[in-house]
This record gives sequence, structure tokens and C-alpha cells, in this order.
Amino acid sequence: MIKMSVLASGSSGNATYVESDKGSLLVDVGLTGKKMEGLFQQIDRKIEDLDGILVTHEHVDHIKGLGVLARKYKLPIYANEKTWERIHQADKNIPLDQKFIFNPYETKSIAGFDIESFSVSHDAVDPQFYIFNNDYKKLSIITDTGYVSDRMKGMIHGSDCFVFESNHDVDMLRMGRYPWKTKQRILSDMGHVSNEDAAYAMSDVITGSTKRIYLSHLSQDNNMKDLARMHVSQILNQHDIDTNKEVLICDTDKEIATKIHTL
Repeated sequence: MIKMSVLASGSSGNATYVESDKGSLLVDVGLTGKKMEGLFQQIDRKIEDLDGILVTHEHVDHIKGLGVLARKYKLPIYANEKTWERIHQADKNIPLDQKFIFNPYETKSIAGFDIESFSVSHDAVDPQFYIFNNDYKKLSIITDTGYVSDRMKGMIHGSDCFVFESNHDVDMLRMGRYPWKTKQRILSDMGHVSNEDAAYAMSDVITGSTKRIYLSHLSQDNNMKDLARMHVSQILNQHDIDTNKEVLICDTDKEIATKIHTL
């Protein structure tokens, strides 16, 4: 059994809840402690019941509430060594006994999961994301990457459920209000994947086991839920992946948690 909810997703904050029959974990804490408590209320869960927090990278939309939750609820925190160095620069008051190292391409057994970490291409010091394995079920979370490499595809291939970045519409980004340097960063291999690039990557990793995809980390200025869903669905359908009957494409939101889903 794997249960999950994308609590919040977008440039203003990210957090995903994952649960097994033996425990539960939080991936990233990109919102304030108060907002995180409200999101947990939305899914009828308690932060104090968590077995730990997994950190993907040090950008503020992924660690904003980390120190507050860590101290208040005495939670173990897992991040790789380079990311820990950046976390300590932002918050020196996280107790050392709550610090655990989880480096890229390691596997750890936590809260009833065998969790694999893998590197992504993003402009952070050492960004990584996670694959949750539990018996015969597999959940992959992959956002904040400028492209999806063959190695990434090999690791996440055949997941029952994906939380997959679909950050921007290229035309909206190019015509939008961002400075040209910011646009270049987002479009680069160290930025974020577009709706189209995400869909083509998905077409390579979806199998008959895949039942649900959560489109995540949508840009507030350069994307729309309907547009992302439409573009991803069109490309997947062109690759004989039926998004009406076989694979459900799901929205995420910056402040409304998705309903708890059981894989």
C-alpha cells in the first residue's frame, strides 16, 4: 500500500505527503509552518505522526518551513551532504541529532518504504528526487529538472504513479514579463521542463502499471492547469497512451492538497 497527496505544488511552495501501512513521510516543506499545518488538516493527517522529512534541494520553495517543523515536531530530516551545507547557511538552528545523510543513488528503508534517490539537472547545489517502493507499488517524484535524462527515465520507468513536473508553456514564457536572463534559466538544461518536454519524457516511462500522473510545479505566470493537461494529454494520446481510460492526468495546486490517493 502506498497512499499519497500532493499538498502544494508551484513556484510559491512544494510539499508531498507519502504514507505506507508502517509510517509516513513528507517530501519538502516549501511553505510556512502554519500553512503546512493547514494542508495536513485538509487531508486529515497530523504532522506529529510523520517519520521524517526528505529534502530535494535548498531552494526556498522547498525548504521554507523546514526548520520550524523540524524543531516543533522533532522530526528526522534527510538530505544529501551538499544540500545540508546550504540548509545550514539558511538555518543554523536545526538540531544535529535530527540530521541524516541521504546521498544520490542510495537506497534507504524508512517508514515501510524502500526509497531510492536520484540526481536531477537543476540550478541547485546537488538536487535529487525520490522513488518510493512498497511491495509491488512504485511512486516516483520528479520535478525541478531542466531535462529528463535516460538514467532518470530508467529509474522511474514503470511507476504506478508519478508526480511529474510540467512547469511552463514555452510560448507563454517567451512572451511573458520575465527578464530575458530568467527566461534563459528556465529554458536551460538547469531550469524546468515545459509541458511538451514533460509529456515526451512521460511517454518513455509510462507502462501498463501506470494509472495516475500529477502535473506539478506549474508556473503561476507561464502556465495554466487546463493548458498543461491539454498539451500533455495530446502528446500522450499520440503515443497510444489513452488519458481517458488508461492513465488519469491530475492537477495540483499551490494551496489546495489533492485528495489522498491509494496506489
